[in-house]
Amino acid sequence: MNVVIWARVSSREQREGYSLDAQLRANRGKAEREGWKVVREFVVAESAKRGAERAIFNEMYDWVRQYAKKLGINAILSHKLDRVCRNMRDAVRLQELEDRCGVRLAFVENQFGPGAAGQLSFNVMAAVAQYYSDNLRTEVLKGKDEKVLQGWLPCGAPFGYMNADDRDEPIKLHPEQSRTVVRIFELYSAGNMTFRSLAERLQAEGHIFRASQPRFCRTSLSYILNNRFYLGEIVWHGKAYPGKHKPLVERHVFQACQDILSGKNRRKNGRSDAPLAGSLFRCAFCGQSVTGERIRRKLRKGGVREHQYYRCANNTPGPNHPTVRWRGEDLEAAIIRDLESMRFPDREQAEWFRASLADSVRDIESHQHRQRAFIQKRQTELQAMQDRLLNAYLAGDVNADSFQKKSAGLKTDLARCRDSLERCGDIDAASWDNVFRAFDWSQQAADLWRGSNTSERREILEAVCLNRTLSDVSLCTEKRRPFSILAERPSCQTTRGDWI
Repeated sequence: MNVVIWARVSSREQREGYSLDAQLRANRGKAEREGWKVVREFVVAESAKRGAERAIFNEMYDWVRQYAKKLGINAILSHKLDRVCRNMRDAVRLQELEDRCGVRLAFVENQFGPGAAGQLSFNVMAAVAQYYSDNLRTEVLKGKDEKVLQGWLPCGAPFGYMNADDRDEPIKLHPEQSRTVVRIFELYSAGNMTFRSLAERLQAEGHIFRASQPRFCRTSLSYILNNRFYLGEIVWHGKAYPGKHKPLVERHVFQACQDILSGKNRRKNGRSDAPLAGSLFRCAFCGQSVTGERIRRKLRKGGVREHQYYRCANNTPGPNHPTVRWRGEDLEAAIIRDLESMRFPDREQAEWFRASLADSVRDIESHQHRQRAFIQKRQTELQAMQDRLLNAYLAGDVNADSFQKKSAGLKTDLARCRDSLERCGDIDAASWDNVFRAFDWSQQAADLWRGSNTSERREILEAVCLNRTLSDVSLCTEKRRPFSILAERPSCQTTRGDWI
């Protein structure tokens, strides 16, 4: 009889002494006592949690399925059931392997008899293994959440800190890396450094990221500068908690770095030489940014008149590149016309559209309610069918083969119901409120532009448009949804009376 040996431990079990060597010794001893020939051994230390990519298990499954007949493989030998299948999905796959290829499961400790009774024992043990895995996952997550609430990070310490075997202070400052982190925030908060120049400065001062990569890269610097752990906070599942570890950065320094990273450190007071420059527009012919220039012309009476122009920043244009140069007043007028394109011609049409939008929202909510109710009803029916099937199987009215086939079909239908419920989503009233606010804002976007300062105007353009290009004669914008829909709507004209 030819067998394949399977041995597996998780990292936690390995630490607790449940070693791979002990499993292999027991499996080989079982094969030797029974006179079985070991064709191949699969050894792995990985987690069997639901949804994980168990690469070696899949490799073993595919290999046995491919070579079962060619090599005459009769069984997969494992120490116990929970070593080879830690969840119901693995149990079903291995049962299918036995049905299709004749490769059964053999164990050193667990033994299951033939017939329906043995199959029932196998299913019960597989369910117990599934429960153990799920319960372990729940307890681990619960322990991590509790550790965060106590003020400690439940995983590896970031750069600048180190994990310690100290119950009172499990995360301590690293003697060298902590000084590097402080220096990074100190240099970058000045506002005159890029990531490249910062990395060069750190390298020149002798700061090392790690032995295999001494120089700091862009990714590592971005991670450090955006990490609120250095501020004394722990971000866990998108929420910030106060930490008990020693902070490395003061709050005003950290916020200064965030302003630089988000581009909010630009001058806000005073008059800008080119308020619509700074990569806000691109040339439609060569893709270069549009820059600003201020022309000063002397008047005959001794005064000076200034004119604002915006032009393509390409200093070496091709022979077919036209002159892209706009007066500041003309560009602002074009922007206002573009924002006005989202506004309805009169108040009556805007109110009609808003009312129609409200009706559509109510229809969508009603449809979602009906869809969720139908799916939940179907889910309840399938669960009742599962219970009746199990009762019939336990009463002996249904044989094992029919039970397995029908049970698998019901599980598939239940999984589809759960997926449909997830895709259906929850009805969020706040999302619909945002829709109405966006529409109301679009109707007064041009007026808001006229009454805004330079920084607010830039925010308006970036909120409405994805791309903005200037040719020699026109301004072209690619608007975000839903602003693009409002701008490209069919024109409404009054024809007779109050008909639209």
